[in-house]
Amino acid sequence: MKNRFIIFIVTLFIGVSCAYSQVDLSKYVDPYIGVEGGGNVFPGPCVPFGMVKLGPDCGNKDWNAGWDPTGNIHGFSHTHVSGTGGGCKYGNILMLPMTGEINLDDYSSPRSGEKVLLGEYAVGLSRYNTHARLTALSRSGFHEYTFPEGTDSKIIIDLGSFLQSHEKQMLVGSEVKIVSDTEVEGYSRVRGGWNEGGAYTVYFYAQFDTPATEVGTWKGNKVYSGKLSQTDSNEKTGAYFKYNTTKGQKIRAKVGISFVGLNKARSNLSEMKSWDFQEVKDVAVDQWNQLLLKARVTGTEENKKIFYTAMYHSYLQPVNRTGENPKWVSDEPYYDDYFAIWDTFRATHPLFTLLTPSVQTDMIRSLIDIYKHDGYMPDARSGNDNGRVQGGTDCDILIADAMVKGLKNIDYETALQSMVKNAEVAPGGDERKEGRGGIADYNALGYVSTAYERAGSRTFEYANCDFAIATVASALGKHDVAEKYYQRANNWQNIWNDGIESLGHKGFLWPKNVDGTWWPEDKFSVFTSGTWPDFLYETFSWEMSFYVPHDVNRLIEKCGGKEKFINRLDTYFTHERWDQRWFMGLFQISNEPGFLVPTFYNYAGRPDKTAEVVRKTLQTRYNTTREGIPGNDDSGSMSSWYIFHALGFYPNAGQDVYLISSPLFQEVIISLENGKELKIVAKNANDKNIYIQSAKLNGQELNRCWFRHTDISDGGSLEFIMGNKPSKWGQSGELPPSMSFKNK
Repeated sequence: MKNRFIIFIVTLFIGVSCAYSQVDLSKYVDPYIGVEGGGNVFPGPCVPFGMVKLGPDCGNKDWNAGWDPTGNIHGFSHTHVSGTGGGCKYGNILMLPMTGEINLDDYSSPRSGEKVLLGEYAVGLSRYNTHARLTALSRSGFHEYTFPEGTDSKIIIDLGSFLQSHEKQMLVGSEVKIVSDTEVEGYSRVRGGWNEGGAYTVYFYAQFDTPATEVGTWKGNKVYSGKLSQTDSNEKTGAYFKYNTTKGQKIRAKVGISFVGLNKARSNLSEMKSWDFQEVKDVAVDQWNQLLLKARVTGTEENKKIFYTAMYHSYLQPVNRTGENPKWVSDEPYYDDYFAIWDTFRATHPLFTLLTPSVQTDMIRSLIDIYKHDGYMPDARSGNDNGRVQGGTDCDILIADAMVKGLKNIDYETALQSMVKNAEVAPGGDERKEGRGGIADYNALGYVSTAYERAGSRTFEYANCDFAIATVASALGKHDVAEKYYQRANNWQNIWNDGIESLGHKGFLWPKNVDGTWWPEDKFSVFTSGTWPDFLYETFSWEMSFYVPHDVNRLIEKCGGKEKFINRLDTYFTHERWDQRWFMGLFQISNEPGFLVPTFYNYAGRPDKTAEVVRKTLQTRYNTTREGIPGNDDSGSMSSWYIFHALGFYPNAGQDVYLISSPLFQEVIISLENGKELKIVAKNANDKNIYIQSAKLNGQELNRCWFRHTDISDGGSLEFIMGNKPSKWGQSGELPPSMSFKNK
């Protein structure tokens, strides 16, 4: 099998001008941005899409990324997710430098002098007077521990530790073997967590640069000095290495991990060539710098810091585990921790398609390979298991997006088979795992009835997913299939209740029973939000009623025409019912169903209003603090949203359409993988000059407030003249495409 996991790193260099090869953009990345305030981002060292995310597990070990702003540090584990909600996942293979006796009930320590930089995490452990520095490459971690003078300095490796929260992970078993006084190996097997997945196993092999004076292991809560191994018996195991240390002595460890086996863990460690901390860190930082160089922006230092940190966050997940799939052997790429596509299809994956299309191609191929072997493409996946489906089968939209944007070397025929299976074959059993829950109703009645959970979200999302199926089928010349799903893409209208009024506006998504009757208004409200068992998932009717991205033109008609639609949007963004950090009016900035709505003004010929909403969001809801992301980053989704709008446009995922908003930077040069450049110039752009006065696309006057991916995919230019007052630009030009236009 080819080592495809290195291909991504190679592609980062393609298209980056040699003239910029020495530019250090990594200095603008602050991993602390978004660690608090619900952002849940991972602050430890890693590389783009790296399998190893090495960082501290703190407090009650119930923070998704491991890091907690206040709790004690238990140690440093090698697997984490970033920017996710719900229950915890991972936190495997934990190590800690300590002194004295091992108290397995509580060996945690208060921290001091914590420092977080790109490619480095450092902290003091005051309980033991030790200090830790960490860095990491794709499949291995590097530890540098500084000890006080003493004869009882230790490094412990805990294989029974993992993150824990309301959706519990559970230890299945672990095993450890001390190979020599400088080597140890073993595994930890855990199940459950966010997606309630089956057991996954993380194998490790570790080397130390200093021989131990004593070694030992433990099982359960009993420590065995001199015993070299502990076999799996469903109890936690671990090991320790003891040293006589001088004051300030440093002991280093390299740790390779694998999801396949011990031999692979040993092999993965070979990527780490040096015992010098700085040299290893420099390799990691260089990988990030080559990625960041794909977008060179001219703007304020603060905006650069937000922008490049957002790029960093966007490229943490999914995780490239090519060659690390324990379930089947394949020559195809393998990615895991799609966590979840419901979050990432809207902005993150389109960003990959723009900046690193070869990577997005590999991700699509991975999805198709998962379908071939597991039976369904995932809407989310973690720990080598599908789950959970939050709304639609949003993998469908990734396939359509790849098709319309011209990604090559993808088996679209098989992809279409998987999409049609999503639409036609009920998953059975746990309908939160994969496929479409409630499709018996959806396909028979034209909507998901209230007999099923998340009926409203499912109906609206399935309609958009059906449009994606039609898009791919049409491109493949399967016109009968396409027509069938174009018709189903209208199903959202079947739960649109024209009789519901709110805040001066009429017509909203509303619960409908299997017999076709509506819920009474004393049972439901347009402001009723919900979660897994409810009618709507992480949204409310006022917001979700806008979710018709494939046919905004028809949505405008249902809302009473352009003027009423514009007024409806105005109410959504300005009403004072909720106006706080995670909301702006009724606009739920922190959650994905509302991501596209600011650009809907464009469909009604008012891009100036899109500019107002977008700029207010960028300027007031994002910053450089630890709360600098307005809510859960959702695997880079919030960050990708920022990146696109900072560039001045936003994708309607599954279509080849970008909707123009308001460019933040005076100049951006994007280095494309094909060696060409996309140059975006916004003359006079600043915090006051947010309105586009005129525009050019590839040197030609652009009077419409949108463009296609094909207009920029081979390089080109976007030129904007900005001003501090709304203009007539974009108001009379051709409107963005909608499905219903096809029938006119």
